[in-house]
Amino acid sequence: MELAILLSLAASLCTATASVCQRLGARRLERDDGHQVHGFDPWLVFRLARQPVWLLGFVSMLAGFAFQVSALRFGPLALVQPILAVELLFVFGYLAMRTRNRGARRREWAAAIAMSAGISLFLRAAAPTGGRDHAPASLWWLSGLAIAAAVGIAIAASAGGGPVHRAAFLGIATGLSWGFVAAVIKELSSHVSGGPVAIFTNWSAYVLMGVGTGAMLLASHAVAAGPLAASQPGFTIGDPVTAVLLGVFVFGERLGTSPAALAAEVLGLIVLAAGVWTLSGSWLIIGAESGRADCKPGEPGEQAQQELTRRSR
Repeated sequence: MELAILLSLAASLCTATASVCQRLGARRLERDDGHQVHGFDPWLVFRLARQPVWLLGFVSMLAGFAFQVSALRFGPLALVQPILAVELLFVFGYLAMRTRNRGARRREWAAAIAMSAGISLFLRAAAPTGGRDHAPASLWWLSGLAIAAAVGIAIAASAGGGPVHRAAFLGIATGLSWGFVAAVIKELSSHVSGGPVAIFTNWSAYVLMGVGTGAMLLASHAVAAGPLAASQPGFTIGDPVTAVLLGVFVFGERLGTSPAALAAEVLGLIVLAAGVWTLSGSWLIIGAESGRADCKPGEPGEQAQQELTRRSR
């Protein structure tokens, strides 16, 4: 169990690096091309791949995937995926180091601590255990159709709005997709010990390739559509919540169900969501969109960023 936690933290660090690098790559593409992404662009990934920093983010994403596969071999979905929500803390930390912490506010650091406390409280109360290695095909079909419908609704809702609106709903669609990818990884991880033959004769390897590619396209569009502050909450909350629900529904994982445990689980998720929401609106994250993440309230750079934020809505 301890190994699963450590591997999950490593995966979070890698995916945080991927988010930051891919957004930097998207911003450079916007600057070079002179426009933002509107609608679906099947060639977006290939255009982004010309940016070295985006490629670094892609490599980090693959490393995070490898750590996640390893973590799911040693722990249940309901344990591994909530820990991946620490990704936003690492994003916040990257930007704080980049600006030597000058843009950080006390409430933002308090939110970071609250986020960690929310994850800890949820895991301690839920105490996820058990679960089967393989699920019936009927449950996979039901869950797959439900996730596909939810992702389709989020993508449809992203149309017609400004950059913040599009990035937010595409972030939600990405988070839902990643949660389903995590469930497929859990299925695939049970075949890893059998070697390449066991892996590539199982359906999960091919579903993972297809759904994983779709999730990568969604993530690329989300970070290119608008501010990282808009898409990151969907990434960070949608993934673990979806994965925990699938862990219970598909794999039969068990969570604490006593009244005290349920109350603590709900409280932990509320604290986590509040922390994610606060950190996503952090000046370090929003300010980074204008290249002035180091400005303080009242400085000229803040006024410029307020104008940028107003126009993006």
